[in-house]
Formats: sequence, C-alpha cells, structure tokens
Amino acid sequence: MLPMPLPLISMKTNIIKCLSFFFILLFISWFFACKHTPSVDQPKKYSMHLLDMEGKEYIVTTDDLDKGLIKPENVTEALPDTISRNMIVKDGHYYSLQRKSDIFTKYTLKDNQLFAVAHLQLQDYNEENFLWVGKDTLLLSGLNNLSNTAKYYLVNTKEMKVLAKGSLDVQKPQGKFISMSIGFVQKRQDTLFVGYTVHPPIQGGNYTSSDTTYISQLTYPEMKSIGLQKDIRSTYPAGINTVQHNEFTNEQGDFYFMSCPGIAMGNRTDLPTAIFRIKANSSVTDPNYFFNLSSSVISNHAYGLWYVGGGKAIIRSERKDLYKGLSDHYSTPHFEFYLLDIINQKVIKKLDLPLDKGTRKECVLVNGDSVYIAVNSATDGNFIWKYNLKNGKLTKGLQLGGVSAFIVRLDRLLN
Repeated sequence: MLPMPLPLISMKTNIIKCLSFFFILLFISWFFACKHTPSVDQPKKYSMHLLDMEGKEYIVTTDDLDKGLIKPENVTEALPDTISRNMIVKDGHYYSLQRKSDIFTKYTLKDNQLFAVAHLQLQDYNEENFLWVGKDTLLLSGLNNLSNTAKYYLVNTKEMKVLAKGSLDVQKPQGKFISMSIGFVQKRQDTLFVGYTVHPPIQGGNYTSSDTTYISQLTYPEMKSIGLQKDIRSTYPAGINTVQHNEFTNEQGDFYFMSCPGIAMGNRTDLPTAIFRIKANSSVTDPNYFFNLSSSVISNHAYGLWYVGGGKAIIRSERKDLYKGLSDHYSTPHFEFYLLDIINQKVIKKLDLPLDKGTRKECVLVNGDSVYIAVNSATDGNFIWKYNLKNGKLTKGLQLGGVSAFIVRLDRLLN
C-alpha cells in the first residue's frame, strides 16, 4: 500500500481537530444548559402553603406528615405577589387565578419553586368555586367584575384550553341587593346545583348578606335553569372553595353543605351556622334535616367543614369570647375543632388541640384512618397534628418552623 501524501495527512488531521473542538463545544453547552435549567421535581405526596408575619407566602412539600421539621426559608423562596393561596391542587400541579388579573395559570414545582407551565386568558372573571368533572376537566365558576353575573369556564387542564364558557343561568341580585356570592357548585349526572346568596351595597364598611340561601338547578352542560329553591333557615352557603371547603358528598351520594353567616363571611350573625343536606334522590334541601351548630354545645359560628368518613365530619369553629372583632379575627388564636356525627346531628366531642389562628384555612386532610390537622398555636407552635379515627388518639406530627406563621393550606399533591 502506498503511503498517504503529506497534504492529505495534514487535511485529515485538521478535520479531526475541528470535529473534536465542535464536540467539546457541544458538551460544554449541554453541561451548562443542564446546570442552569431548573429540573422538574419529582412530586411529593403533600403540599403546604405557608404565610409569614410579613405577608410573604411559601409552598413546601413532603412525603411524611407524621414527623420532621421544615423551615420554608431554608428550602424555597417566597412566592411572587401574583400567586395567592387561592389554589387548586391536583396530580402534582397547582392551578390559580393570578392575583388581580384574569390569567389562569398552571404551575409545577422546579427546584422547590412554582414554575408556570401554561396560561389561560379569561375575561371579566373573579373566581368563586371549582369542581373537577373529569380527570382533566375542570369547571370554574365565578362572577364578573361587578359581582352581579355568574359565569363559568370549562377547562381541559392537560392541554390548558377552554372547552366552553358562558353565563350560569341563576337569578341575579334584585331590588336592594346588588352583588352575589357563589358558595358551591355540585354536579349530579346532567344536573348542576349552584348555591349562592346576595348582598346589599357596602355601607360604612359594613358588608352583609340577605337572609336567604338560593339553590339553582341547571342543566349540564347547557347551564340553563330548571329550578330555583329558596331556604331561609340560614344564609351564605359554603364559600370560596379555593380558600376553604365547607361541603362534601358522603358514601351514599348525599350532599352536605354548611352555611357560614359568621362575622368573617356572610356577616349575618343573627342567623345560625348550620349544616344542610340534599339527599341523593332529591333535588332540594331536606326539610327534616338542619344541623344547627350555633344552638348546639358549640354555640358559635364556624368556618370549614371536612368529611372524614363513616358519617363523621370535622368543623372548625370560632370562639367569640376570645376575639374583639374582624380586625383581630385572623391573628387571635380562638379556633376549635369538633368531631360531628353528621347523620344523627350530634356533636361527638371537641378535639383536644391547641387554639388555632387564621380566619379561613384549608387545614384538614384525610388519609384512611388518619386525619391530619394543621394548627398554628401561640403556645405549642405550628404543627401538623394526627388524629386517629379508630382510637381517638391525637399526636404531634410535622413541625413548620422558621418564619412560618400560618399554615393556610394542607393539600394532597399526589394520590
């Protein structure tokens, strides 16, 4: 074989050098891209939304609520002002209407921080309620900016696109009433139940409500009215469920909701906090069922109702003898937790927990026979408590330390 001419050898050497330099540059680019691009976190089971004394908010996650210590400032950064605690949490994602905007955003966690992955521009919309009507289908219900017209958006959350939108065919405020609040939206086959109340103008800073709970029946998905019930036993049904739940459906398909006429919500303190029922085979509230909590041994108004299974529920009630007014309602520890027998309308017992603070919180999570309750105590600190439904035992679990002042949300991030 003849030796290769020197020019060809030199050319081959130069090509090899150029290719080597190219691959080195490619590797360096890939290395720094991987280093500086946040990686999507493997979702943990539970999510907590925290608030510090300066009003900054944080989201932290964990797989274990039974023990440990989390200081939010050590594991994450404060959330931007556009994100509030009005969250929908499901299957490793967070959904929220950005504060003071019509932008509905889907988030995931990257490097322990919320990272926006998709946006939807809504129009003239204030969120009041949400309902999952399918695995990836979310029904958002709310009001226009004047709060006098009920609206909805049906959203495919996987693709983040609007499937349908329009007005909910419910009765608008009339006469002296100019605005409304949607407290619950419940679907049964092809019927939608929408619970709400109406409000007069705010006068001298005094916000109040009518004395009536309205429940409209709509066809689904057309959202056209097929009936309206008025119940004057109490007012302000349920509430904004992106902040706190006050409703549930039990194993038999019966739907329960709690009226919230206390100072911090409906502000009709002359009316009782009570639990209503719409039986599975009925389309109206049960006239023979009215669990009056204000006239029971609780003797106060309540905010927050969570079903724990087996005909039992937990409510979170205020202590009107411990706070002065609306100005210190959130900061004064005065909330107690009670276990209820929902079927027989009986208060089983007050849970032996420290007094909690924070007016409205999504702070109860059920996991089998264990109920986790987030409590912010002035004396015992900020803990997730574990209540055993079988033996009634209460134990301290995960502690939220550092700058944590309020645990405003406790959610299941993954099933």
